[in-house]
Amino acid sequence: MDYDLLIKNGLAILPTGKKKVDIAVKGEKIALIGENLSVNAKEIVDASGKIVVPGAIDVHTHLAMPFGGTVSADDYFTGTRAALCGGTTSIIDYPCQRKGNSIKETLKPRFEMCEKDACSDYSFHCAITDFNDGAILKEMDEACESGITSYKGYMVYKKEGMMVNDGQIYQLLLRCKEVGAILNLHAENPDILDVRAEQFLKEGKTSPWYHYLSRPEFVAAEADKRAIFLATHLNAPLYIVHMSDKEGLEAAIEAKKQGYDIRIETCPHYLEFTNEVYKRENGINFVCSPPMKGQESLEALWKALNEGYIDTVATDHCPFQLHEKLWGKDDFTKIPNGCAGIENMYPYMLSKANEGKTTFETVVRVCSYNPAKIFGCKDKGSLEVGKDADIVLFDPKKEFTVSVKNMHSNYDHTIWEGFKCHGYVASTYLRGTLVFKDGQFLGKRGFGKFIKRERYHGK
Repeated sequence: MDYDLLIKNGLAILPTGKKKVDIAVKGEKIALIGENLSVNAKEIVDASGKIVVPGAIDVHTHLAMPFGGTVSADDYFTGTRAALCGGTTSIIDYPCQRKGNSIKETLKPRFEMCEKDACSDYSFHCAITDFNDGAILKEMDEACESGITSYKGYMVYKKEGMMVNDGQIYQLLLRCKEVGAILNLHAENPDILDVRAEQFLKEGKTSPWYHYLSRPEFVAAEADKRAIFLATHLNAPLYIVHMSDKEGLEAAIEAKKQGYDIRIETCPHYLEFTNEVYKRENGINFVCSPPMKGQESLEALWKALNEGYIDTVATDHCPFQLHEKLWGKDDFTKIPNGCAGIENMYPYMLSKANEGKTTFETVVRVCSYNPAKIFGCKDKGSLEVGKDADIVLFDPKKEFTVSVKNMHSNYDHTIWEGFKCHGYVASTYLRGTLVFKDGQFLGKRGFGKFIKRERYHGK
């Protein structure tokens, strides 16, 4: 058999561990993995000195998202282009239901945008904001059949009309359990944070530091614990997005130890930055929800990651332009919430593995294997025969300093400005096609395919 691509001599991170192997690709699939393969191939790539990893799956993005009086800076073209340039070959985005719309109506325009614009493969979680007198709950089974097998609830954004209350969370947990889906929750206490924010503004405390103080650790922890309490008593699966606080993390870990199906996601910015960023001159750039927390939480997240309790690392990518961020220079509640990260996640995590902060196996587990397994992406997530040939070559010797000038997004600033990566993505292949090499995007607009996901099968 002739193969289309042969990647030779790389140190691959396989499900069984690290091993120097060759990988042969036929069409869009990995066709053969072995040592010193002697096969014919149209193209042979020498990956000597490179770490070969599966493409990352960013399961938390907000592309072209209306929020805070504007729309996030990256659309499905620029956002997925940036993803590929950082070794992320698939995304799962969060379309947000408008009042009165069905799941199908919520997703239809997003499918149309992605079919035209997406460079990477893609799928969607649907954020539920309106039950439509129970119609949404009925529709979820049909939506699961079409490959949309995860849903989101916001425990915050009450004033914005996006919040689901405890009774609705209860119903969503039960319905997801029933139809083979999983509920993703943004956990913060809306009433406490609103009261605190109003009080700070009355006192003339308007800087980004008070964004953090309006929703500090305990405001997230209370909601984390409430969500876990409901999920464990219903014995329903729960996925907590962007975990940022030590106390909530510990509650989730304890539930895991007791055998409950609780999944934990965190983000690179919670692993790298603390609340001290909000005291910086450019602190407004770092405003996101939940905000970065104290050093104790950062250390707890790293510990949990390395001990295997954190299931996924994703970005919550939702950048805005600087002039939009500056709407809140005199009132932190007017700052559009969100930061960039889609191009930075995999290089950041792989760089940390290269430094010895974690392992390459752990990075692949939380950035690729687990995201695929949890969210039913059966053809993604690992270097195995039969899987999509989503392959990334990481050069551990390449030094790279992040700048807005060398990113591939549509924003005019980044919280990662000046961050030094020890090792960087050299090449990215999406389904066997080279889409990024040595700083150059080589992919095509509209090349991305929809990932029809399997129903959730539990841990």
